[in-house]
Amino acid sequence: MNPHAKLITSLSLLLGTTITISSNHWMMAWTGLEINTLAIIPMISKSHHPRAIEAAIKYFLVQAAASTLVLFSSTINAWHTGQWDLTQLTHPTSCLLLTTAIAMKLGLVPFHFWFPEVLQGSSLTTALLLSTMMKFPPITILFMTSHSLNPTLLTAMAIASTALGGWMGLNQTQIRKILAFSSISHLGWMSIIIIYNPKLTLLTFYLYSLMTITVFLTLNTTKTVKLSTMMTSWTKTPMLNATLMLTLLSLAGLPPLTGFLPKWLIIQELTKQEMTTAATIITMLSLLGLFFYLRLAYYSTITLPPNSTNHMKQWHINKPTSAPIAIVTSLSALLLPLSPMILTTI
Repeated sequence: MNPHAKLITSLSLLLGTTITISSNHWMMAWTGLEINTLAIIPMISKSHHPRAIEAAIKYFLVQAAASTLVLFSSTINAWHTGQWDLTQLTHPTSCLLLTTAIAMKLGLVPFHFWFPEVLQGSSLTTALLLSTMMKFPPITILFMTSHSLNPTLLTAMAIASTALGGWMGLNQTQIRKILAFSSISHLGWMSIIIIYNPKLTLLTFYLYSLMTITVFLTLNTTKTVKLSTMMTSWTKTPMLNATLMLTLLSLAGLPPLTGFLPKWLIIQELTKQEMTTAATIITMLSLLGLFFYLRLAYYSTITLPPNSTNHMKQWHINKPTSAPIAIVTSLSALLLPLSPMILTTI
């Protein structure tokens, strides 16, 4: 991509995100979401591969439909209440439409179909942006309107997302699709708790983003996109692959790693809200995710290919691991002992 074009799209992404997360008015929030959508499309389609073009078109159509629903929802609310303020969403139809729109933007079940396909058609760096930064503005809107949303609808969508994210991830061989279903599953955990403790949703999102950034940066370093190439990537960077295993187990939510903290707090909060059944179901469903994370961890570190592969084994990469990867890897594995300090922020 042309450096000037890359600079403009990157700045537009930052601008769109900043406008949405700092706005109080529905029109400004909508404008930020639109800038974001238009900025990421060139990044998805930059390889000019038919799959990338298809991914960009799918992404554009879904996001345009979701943005229209956001506009429709806010207009109905303003029509009935005279309020354009983000926190004054009180009309029931508006709340329902907004939940649908944000679910489409995030990729929550039953509006998840576009997300794995778009991620599969993108490069690893664009997939990283789609999984983390592009989710931030919609989650901020959910955070601002959380007191108005329908708890039953959100809980149903959350449990369905966790179930589908786990089931669909089991059968995949493409790593980007596995991470897409992992994202859907994690969004289920975030949306089940947003009404009861919105700050906990943000904490979960930050820690999820940290771990996902680590996984994508590691995969980008070793240029791994399929399970079959993952089996031979240990020869390139043995140490990085070993830490990738820890990050994947952290994403699965195993103690004593960072990823255990948000799941532990969400289960605790759900129990306090007398939603023990929902907490039990969502915890059992996360075992499905644990299976494919373990499978990824096994492929990345422990196993040798059982038969001859078509991929040539590449010997060690000479350049050292970059400082950002080292920092995010350390954080995504070792933050649990700092949980008392983190808890003071929520």
